[in-house]
Amino acid sequence: MKRRVVITGLGPITCIGTGREVFWQNIRAGRSGISRVSTFDTSELKAHCGGEILDWDPTRFFPPHRLKRLDRYAQFSVASALLALEDAGLPWSREQPTFRAGVSFGTALGGIANAEHEHQRFLKKGQRGVNQTLALQVFGGSAHSNIAIECGFRGPGTTNSNSCASGVVSVGEAMRYIRDNMADVMVAGGAEAPLSPLTYGAFDFIKTMSRWTGDPPFACKPFDKDRDGFVMGEGAASVVLEEYEHARQRGAHIYAEVLGYSLNNEAYHMTTPLPSGEAVIACMREALAEAQVPLDTVDYINAHASGTQLNDANECMAIKAVFGEHASKLAVTGTKAYTAHPLGATGAIETVICALALHEGFIPPTLHHHTPDPACDLDVVPNVGREQKLRVALNNAFGFGGINSVLVLRRVD
Repeated sequence: MKRRVVITGLGPITCIGTGREVFWQNIRAGRSGISRVSTFDTSELKAHCGGEILDWDPTRFFPPHRLKRLDRYAQFSVASALLALEDAGLPWSREQPTFRAGVSFGTALGGIANAEHEHQRFLKKGQRGVNQTLALQVFGGSAHSNIAIECGFRGPGTTNSNSCASGVVSVGEAMRYIRDNMADVMVAGGAEAPLSPLTYGAFDFIKTMSRWTGDPPFACKPFDKDRDGFVMGEGAASVVLEEYEHARQRGAHIYAEVLGYSLNNEAYHMTTPLPSGEAVIACMREALAEAQVPLDTVDYINAHASGTQLNDANECMAIKAVFGEHASKLAVTGTKAYTAHPLGATGAIETVICALALHEGFIPPTLHHHTPDPACDLDVVPNVGREQKLRVALNNAFGFGGINSVLVLRRVD
């Protein structure tokens, strides 16, 4: 009999709030955190909007000597893990490490923005101008390594870099570690700090980001006929996964159960989705098959819904292929209009949203949806959220390189 895996702690760090309570309050209030990028000059670019965390205060989580070794990406990673562990009420000890707890994390770009900053210092001042711990900051694995060091988690440790699917992959792989009895507890999540001139500009060069020049929050409009690209953001989220009996015996609060997970590749193109949608269709079907839930028990899909013309339409087509007649009864929302798109962290942030939607009985709306698109003719819950008891939810996350990942979560009564 397979071991069951549940979510017992949530730790979001986003442009709409840090910590579960503030984050969910702003989700329910329909507040977008997207603004005009203010931390660097975008005047030579076509894109100008982003999801910046302007009130980030790392001293809330770290003493000065620790901050010398943690760039913004690593700060987000470790802080989100600490928030999730606190929310779970789960003790940890650096002095008494355990092999039954581990870390599974994801990021698209890791410490690249910090490397970009240090390169500028190198050009101006040479070697003496560079942070001496740079080599320990720029690699993606600094996320799970720093969390493990902070918390004494000697179990499975990994950071994947599967572009915008990374956050969902991290949760899915963590679920497998627990299910296969390699750990009893896993911190899973994703982090990203990509808002720097070259990194931001690189995505602008390939014309994937919104070039909206009006009121900044409206730059991101998933499923809307006038959508014109995604909006880059920054942030992180961690979830605490536990084996069900382990959680129950300590009286843990359970938000949701992770039932299924799938990961595949379209083997087609780096940025354009496979026109037939067959890889996305297969990914959803495989996750549902592992979850062993009837299609008609699925009430909600947190879609990838990045706000690009091709991807949103392709995802809707795939959902209809998988669910048939039931597709018209699903709530399918895109929540990146709240948080922007923090690349590899997004799937983890949206796992938090799915867990809270199931637990609280509330479907977050698709904000900024004003012009329906016939190619996206599902119930996208436009602009105003919906109170509804939910049974099963899907979390879709698709990334550059044709990487598709899907999670299936269920409410635990």
